[in-house]
Amino acid sequence: MRIGTQGYTEHFGSVRLNEVQKVLELDSGRAAKPHSPQNIAVLKIEEEVIKDYEEKLVIAILIKDEKLKLFEGVISGVPHDCVVIVVSNSRRKQVDRFSIEKDTLAQYCHFTRRSAFIVHQKDPVLAKAVADSGYTELLGEDGLLRDGKSEGMIVALLLAMLLQRSYIGFIDADNYFPGSVWEYVKCYAAGFSLAKSPYSMVRILWRYKPKVSAGIFFRKLGRVSGITNRYVNSLISANTGFETEIIRTANAGEHAMSLRLAKLLPYASGYAVETQELLSIFEGFGGVLPLAHRTVVKHGVDIFQIETRNPHLHEERGTQHLQVDMLLPSLAAVYHSPLCDKVTQENIMNELTLPGILKKEEELPPPRIYRAPNDVNLKKFGEIMSVNLDSYSVLAED
Repeated sequence: MRIGTQGYTEHFGSVRLNEVQKVLELDSGRAAKPHSPQNIAVLKIEEEVIKDYEEKLVIAILIKDEKLKLFEGVISGVPHDCVVIVVSNSRRKQVDRFSIEKDTLAQYCHFTRRSAFIVHQKDPVLAKAVADSGYTELLGEDGLLRDGKSEGMIVALLLAMLLQRSYIGFIDADNYFPGSVWEYVKCYAAGFSLAKSPYSMVRILWRYKPKVSAGIFFRKLGRVSGITNRYVNSLISANTGFETEIIRTANAGEHAMSLRLAKLLPYASGYAVETQELLSIFEGFGGVLPLAHRTVVKHGVDIFQIETRNPHLHEERGTQHLQVDMLLPSLAAVYHSPLCDKVTQENIMNELTLPGILKKEEELPPPRIYRAPNDVNLKKFGEIMSVNLDSYSVLAED
């Protein structure tokens, strides 16, 4: 793979924010001979290096009542050496969608000779493991895990820690192009190979996000992404004193982290989760607020943003989903961050009240914030889940 070099890096305390790097070539050929000259504006990342990181990667796929063919396509795009963890919150009454997803995954793994894990978000054993670990805020009144994307991501993260892999990447289950899934994972591996620190994150910027109507229009940015980026950059600018547009991936559903970083971050509920990850890094390691972990500050945090070659085509959810489910919680995370300045807060309120997403004089509710996984008893979680791990495994037998 060849990607553009890190042309420019901004610093927010100990956080290194790299500007967007573009994928230039998906397959860059065999390893170059020693002393082969390389273009200084282009980085060649050898396939063997990428494979080394794939062997350390867990790919988490969150699914809720998606089309089975889409689900199978997403799985098929994940490189073979990655461990797949599927966290499902699909319905189980009448037609048991989860059971069908499990069968689909098992059949795929049988033919491809690979292993994977699948767990339902409402699994009672999982809930007991979470409760015994002290992570009780993840549980609803019924004693089971709460609904939500963030909650599913935290489950995948806890399982990845149990499997003792080094990195975790997230991919949505509604992607129509298996080739783009494959590229996301390659980008994750490429980004981690460039990191100076063991505390690192790679966030995907889609080259195009096509919209299908009478024809296909290749749109550069999602409607929510452009707005959220603006306010995250405004928050950074207010704290550094210099205007910036460095963040282009505030709502990046496709992103990956080293587990050493992921287990230290507080997470927001629902669709605020991707934006809050950035805010948690800025709050904990940016130097404006009291430092969360001095070891991390010593190494720094590397954040990479990589633009893909493949477009990203997924299900259109409608304006209600975009505004209420995604934009509102994303901007609420920025608004309620202790780093957010008054001007940015006022602009956020205008952004939400003018189109009627929020009523005038109505307060913007803060997202629920979950403690960092490192702050709970992971040993207790592991004791329960390790005993039951085989029941979640879809293992191809030789």
